[in-house]
Amino acid sequence: MEVRSAGLAPSRSRFYYNDFDGSVGSARIMRHYWVPVGHPDASVDSRLDPRLRRAATIAQERANARSRARCWQYVKEALVESGVINSYPKTNYASEAGDELVRSFGFKRLPVHDQFAAPVGSVLVFGHGAAGHVVIRTKSGFVSDYWTKNRCKYPLVAVYGKFSS
Repeated sequence: MEVRSAGLAPSRSRFYYNDFDGSVGSARIMRHYWVPVGHPDASVDSRLDPRLRRAATIAQERANARSRARCWQYVKEALVESGVINSYPKTNYASEAGDELVRSFGFKRLPVHDQFAAPVGSVLVFGHGAAGHVVIRTKSGFVSDYWTKNRCKYPLVAVYGKFSS
């Protein structure tokens, strides 16, 4: 190779080549690279009440750029406004959301264990101390008092949905 004739030793971190004008050029060898993980859009489960998708839209329209620590309040308002539930839930903490939705409003726990596999409009409850965290699944992310496309850092407790009657 002509590079050796230029007095350059082989390298594990650089790739040497001869440029079109005869000069020696080099480039760094990339051994590892980061690729952002893209998640597919959420699916629509036709068995779920279509008003849940409306609740996701309402919540997304009202979402803030950053959290205001009012996730369960915003989710409650979206569920009531869309007509999925007929009265405002009484629980204060997001960790209690799933139990109240099942007990008082006809929601069912869905057999979903990955937050990205949840259908559009489903309500996801996460564990985080006594307070917890709750979101509604949108087509491309998650919404409560703010919208995000990222995975929640808290463990997923359960996913809930209400079936059409």
